Amino acid sequence: MDSTTAATLGAVAGLALGLGALGAAAVRLSDRAGRHDAEVAPASDLPPGVSEVLAVLRSSGVVVDSSDRVVNNSPAAVAHGLVRGQELVHPELVQMARAVRRDGVIREAEFELRKGLGDARFVVAARVAPLGAHHVLLLVEDHSDVRRIEQVRRDFLENVSHELKTPVGGIALLAEAVLNASDDPEAVARFAQRMSVESKRLTQLVREIVELSRLQGADAITEPVLVDVGTCATEAAERCRLLAEEHDIAVVVHTEPGCRIWGDVELVTTAVTNLVGNAIAYSERGTRVGVSVRRAPDGPVEVAVTDQGVGIEPDEQERIFERFYRVDAARSRRTGGTGLGLAIVKHVAENHGGRVTVWSEPGRGSTFTIRLPGAVQPTDARGGSSKAAPDADARPDPAASPDPAVNS
Repeated sequence: MDSTTAATLGAVAGLALGLGALGAAAVRLSDRAGRHDAEVAPASDLPPGVSEVLAVLRSSGVVVDSSDRVVNNSPAAVAHGLVRGQELVHPELVQMARAVRRDGVIREAEFELRKGLGDARFVVAARVAPLGAHHVLLLVEDHSDVRRIEQVRRDFLENVSHELKTPVGGIALLAEAVLNASDDPEAVARFAQRMSVESKRLTQLVREIVELSRLQGADAITEPVLVDVGTCATEAAERCRLLAEEHDIAVVVHTEPGCRIWGDVELVTTAVTNLVGNAIAYSERGTRVGVSVRRAPDGPVEVAVTDQGVGIEPDEQERIFERFYRVDAARSRRTGGTGLGLAIVKHVAENHGGRVTVWSEPGRGSTFTIRLPGAVQPTDARGGSSKAAPDADARPDPAASPDPAVNS
């Protein structure tokens, strides 16, 4: 391999890895070697090996000649819409390439580019450098996910700050009221009771914030064990027993044997507890909440929690699993809801390789279904049959049957 080829490949590799010094040195070497060539080289006259390097790049790599014509590119450049035929699509990148060609200085910049023909846009980081005497190399990374994650993090911190202000501020005001009413035992008792309520709300909020943060980490489930989901559902119903009695709501549990998964017992129990507690909070007095655990015919374990509550509007159903989102903020405040319960359910399901779905109609109630990969059982290996799947569109009536299973 000659010096020009080696320098070219070094430039591509150095820039792709983000190693500025290595990339710059390689580009300078390539530039010096290129001066021994003819003053005008064919636009497609690239050293051997460049195509192979571009082909394996995960980022978008594009090589343009002195007339801004694309002479080579990585597959990602086409997939992301940066290249169309031999044209570099976005004017911002063209101008950057021309500037580098003019003075030979490596440039880096971040752009918000139009995606396709619509109004959608995406954020990219571009690094452009001369490649020999006649070409310019552009390396473009899609940073849209990075920016989105940063925005989610900012929103999360802002929401946490806002949510913490309410109970903390309430406790501070109540403490001041207790001091001012020190000579009135009845007022002190009343304010102390309110302080107890706010402190419990604050404790629950902090606990759920910590739990959600842990679930979003890569090590949420470090040592999975065999989990009996039916036992988790029974425990979840027991945890909500006092809340159900306060609301005059019956919680009916039906579990099939052998509904086991690999995962974390406490996390699964917490997820089902959140669904049951949510169902109780949004149900009318004297109604029923059904909890069903079954093994679907295709193998996964399904946990369905059905209520006869107020239901959820269709345009709200897409957002209910967002952190701090509440369909009825006033009702959440009355029931002590934090807006994190369903977000925790979603992350528990995803961390176990499953998902959570919702069926709901205003005035008819809701059914939340967690679907998790089932642990292989002996009957599976022998080809044992399971119960037939219920109609996917049918919704059980928890008041009519103790088995509210649905196949979402």
